[in-house]
Amino acid sequence: MAPSLVLAGARVVLPTGIVNDGRVIVEGTRIAGAAPPDARVVDVGGHWLVPGFVDIHNHGGGGASFSGTVDEVLTAVRTHRLHGTTTLVASTVTDDMDFLVKQAGLLSELAEQGDLAGIHFEGPFISPCRKGAHSEDLLRDPDPAEVRKLIDAGRGKARMVTLATELPGGLDSVRLLADHGVIAAVGHTDATYEQTVEAIDAGATVATHLFNAMPALGHRSPGPVAALLEDERVTVELINDGTHLHPAALELAFRHAGARRVAFITDAMDAAGIGDGRYMLGPLEVEVAEGVARLVHGGSIAGSTLTLDRAFQRAVTVDGLPVEDVVAALSANPARLLGMADRVGSLEPGKDADLVLLDDGFAVKGVMRQGAWVVAPQLP
Repeated sequence: MAPSLVLAGARVVLPTGIVNDGRVIVEGTRIAGAAPPDARVVDVGGHWLVPGFVDIHNHGGGGASFSGTVDEVLTAVRTHRLHGTTTLVASTVTDDMDFLVKQAGLLSELAEQGDLAGIHFEGPFISPCRKGAHSEDLLRDPDPAEVRKLIDAGRGKARMVTLATELPGGLDSVRLLADHGVIAAVGHTDATYEQTVEAIDAGATVATHLFNAMPALGHRSPGPVAALLEDERVTVELINDGTHLHPAALELAFRHAGARRVAFITDAMDAAGIGDGRYMLGPLEVEVAEGVARLVHGGSIAGSTLTLDRAFQRAVTVDGLPVEDVVAALSANPARLLGMADRVGSLEPGKDADLVLLDDGFAVKGVMRQGAWVVAPQLP
C-alpha cells in the first residue's frame, strides 16, 4: 500500500469552520486522524481543500447520458469527476415505463459497483402544465403501483423520485416512497400552497430545482415555493448557473431556507463539459448555444451544462456567499439527504478521502476520490 499522504498548508473547510494552514491526512482510501512517521507531506499552501462534491440531480455530461449504455453512463460520471463531483446520483428523464425499468436495472448495477450513488427518477409522474423538457406524450399520473415498479427495478438503489404531488395518486405515492426510504421530491408541479403543504406532511422532503418548473411566488397565491421554503423538513435544490435563477432568487432561498437546507445541483445534460451543439435529452432534441440548453421545439430550458465546480465558483465570487455555506450546499447537505454522511460530504477522519483542491480563484486544481487522484495537482 502507498505511504500515507499529508496535504499540508491549505485553507481547509471543516464542519467546524475554516482552518488556515490546515492539513488533511490520507491513508489508503480514507481520511486519517494522525499521520505515521513515513507519511509523504505535500505542500498545498495557497489553495483551498474542500470535500468532494455530491450531485443528487444530474442527467449526463461529456456528450453522454444516464439514459444511455454502460459506457455512456461511465463517460458522464468521469466527466463530472474531473470537475470535483466525487459522489453522483444518476437522473433519468421521462420515457416509456418499460425503458425506465430496464435503465434502472443498468444503473443499479453501476451503483452496486460504486460508480454511482443511486438513481433519481425525474418523471414521468409530473404535471403537463409544468413539463419543461419532458415529453408530454409520455407523462402519467403517479399511480403508486407504477412508482413501486420503478423502486423495485432500482434494486435498492432508487434514491429519489420527482413527482407532481397534486396529481391523482400523488400523496399516496409520496407515502409509499417514504415507507421505502426513497426521497419524494416535489417538482414539475402546478400545486397550490395548500397542496404542497399536504405533500410535505405526507413525507416529501426535497424541492426539485426550486423556482423552476413550478408556479411563481405570488402574494395571494404563494404556491409551492413558499411552502417548500418555509418548512424545516425540506431541502431545496438550486441550479446556480446564472440562467435558471436570478441572483435575488438565490439569495431569497438561502435567506429563508438557511444554508443547511440548500443543495446545489447541476441538472446537467449531455453537453456539460463539452460545449454548444445539438443533443438529445430523452426523446427530445436540444440546442445548446452559449452554454444554455433549450428544446429545439418550444424553446424550454432543457437542463443545464453546469458542473459543480462552476456552481461553487459563482456562488462565492458572484453571489458573495460564505465559503462554508457553499461547501455545505455542495457536499454535506446532499450527503445527508442520501444517508451517506457517515462516508462522504465532509473532511473528517474515517470518511472516504474525497476532496477537491481549489486555487485562490476557486478553480479546480486537484480532485481525489477514495484516496486516488482523479485530477493530480500540478504543484511547484
